[in-house]
Amino acid sequence: MKSVNHLILFLVGGIIYYGLETAWRGYSHWAMFIVGGLAFLLVGSINNYISWRMPLALQMLIGAVIITVLEFCSGCIVNIALGWNVWDYSAVPFNFMGQICLPFSVLWCYLSLIIILLDDILRWKLFGEEKPYYTIWRWGKCVKN
Repeated sequence: MKSVNHLILFLVGGIIYYGLETAWRGYSHWAMFIVGGLAFLLVGSINNYISWRMPLALQMLIGAVIITVLEFCSGCIVNIALGWNVWDYSAVPFNFMGQICLPFSVLWCYLSLIIILLDDILRWKLFGEEKPYYTIWRWGKCVKN
């Protein structure tokens, strides 16, 4: 049953990411469906493998790192090795090999929040997993919310 749940989450992530990229750039590539599905699975799983007590902001930061690494690896495959030229960040400041860049890594931090919340709600409502709760930093202390 877990594999079916993971497939559903992968499909949700792929569809959402493909749709976001199409809305942002006006087009997408089928490879981005796969990257989006993987990102959704990996980022959504953070609080399944690390304590729910981890502050949400830290989960977002870890999510941004996961997406950035995934984007770099997939970019090296689809853009450099296969030459498909799906994206090119060469003109964006603070880019690395045209595959990743700092401005988008910051954006991935906010995208991670959406992924974490949506993943937790889907796992709770569809699969009967634990009801989500979050720890946030408030006035220098971690508070369960």
